[in-house]
Amino acid sequence: MVTDTKVVDASALAAILFQEPRSASIAGRLDGARLKAPFLLGHELAKVCLMKCKRHPDQREVLVQGFRLLRNFEVEAVATDHDAVLALALTTGLTACDASYLWLSRHLDAELVTLDRQLMTEASRPS
Repeated sequence: MVTDTKVVDASALAAILFQEPRSASIAGRLDGARLKAPFLLGHELAKVCLMKCKRHPDQREVLVQGFRLLRNFEVEAVATDHDAVLALALTTGLTACDASYLWLSRHLDAELVTLDRQLMTEASRPS
């Protein structure tokens, strides 16, 4: 049963897809939630996979298989307001990509699930 909406960023999903240390805790936080993310999520995860493949070429096949598990997640891609995202990035010092997740979580009044410390800090501040 879906209980609530959560915005999930690339750092959180990468932890699950690539079996990183905090994957179990992130999976628990996402369980049963309706997941949403900006359209850029797939591109960001492809970038993470590419970087991991370059650092660990011997693990390429396993990493690509992990990336393909993204298909198993029902993450709704949502358009963001680019002007508002830019303003938020300028105000917070976040990258435009990170600001898009923060903007979406605020716009939807939804919890932001991330492993990014700076993004987590900004998400905990009142909007």
